[in-house]
Amino acid sequence: MVEIDEDPQMGFESEEEDDDELSDGELQEAFSKGLLQPGLNVPLLEPKKAINNVEGLKKCLAEFKKNLPWAERLDLTNYPAVDMVAKAEGRAQQPEGSEDVNSEDDFQREMYFYRQGQATVLAALPKLHKFKIPTKRPEDYFAEMAKTDQHMQKIRKKLLLKQAAMEKSEKAKKLREQRKYGKKVQIQVIQNRQKQKKAMLTAVKKYQKGMTDKLEFLEGDQDQKPKGSAAKKQTNKKDPNSKRKYKDKKFGFGGKKKGSKWNNKDSHDDISGFKTKMAHGKGGKHFGKGGKTNKRPGKETRRKMKARK
Repeated sequence: MVEIDEDPQMGFESEEEDDDELSDGELQEAFSKGLLQPGLNVPLLEPKKAINNVEGLKKCLAEFKKNLPWAERLDLTNYPAVDMVAKAEGRAQQPEGSEDVNSEDDFQREMYFYRQGQATVLAALPKLHKFKIPTKRPEDYFAEMAKTDQHMQKIRKKLLLKQAAMEKSEKAKKLREQRKYGKKVQIQVIQNRQKQKKAMLTAVKKYQKGMTDKLEFLEGDQDQKPKGSAAKKQTNKKDPNSKRKYKDKKFGFGGKKKGSKWNNKDSHDDISGFKTKMAHGKGGKHFGKGGKTNKRPGKETRRKMKARK
């Protein structure tokens, strides 16, 4: 009988261990023979051999080559034209076919192609003239578009959409700048209003206290104040306010105050200002003790006036 291990994992582990032991043994054997070298042991691949089958290439060329005239083929194989820059600088030029071109140098490689194209044009033009083939575009020539009208319409729509998006972004940018400028202007206007309000309140307080008798602040003349030397002159030449004028008129100012209204001999003898009409009550105005007479009608008269209505 063959005994089978109940645990399958145990069987797999034993097989893996045997493989590991065999591989280790093989490595030891190879090392003892000197087949293993220090470092990484990477298998080297043999380089591919480049095959240049010239005969086969010529044979393939002969199969698809057509013997057509040159006017139908328009093919030319030639060397590049003379390097005019080197010729102008006086540098020595290499003979045709022996010029070394560094393929890694982009500028040198592209110049070689450019000069080769120049030489091809110079060689092809006389041949084309010989076969009477026109080399210039006629005046009434219209080239056929390489792309269809539908494709060009799509491109046009894309360009228009791009232009509209740019214009929209520019408008949004201008609006943002205008909003910023508008906020600045609004702040300045509010500050100016606050200053004007404060100046008006101070002017009103001065007027209430009798420090000034001018009401120019009510007409909005506060902003039109003179500047510089004119303002200093005005501040130096201040007129007395109404309160001061009234007190000066009532009580006088300077000199003798008591007994200033008493009569003396000269004033008693001076009768130039005496008027008989005023003295006997014949004048138009009555300067009695009571002042103006009361022109209001009596109570009975007022009652009759109401009854008439």
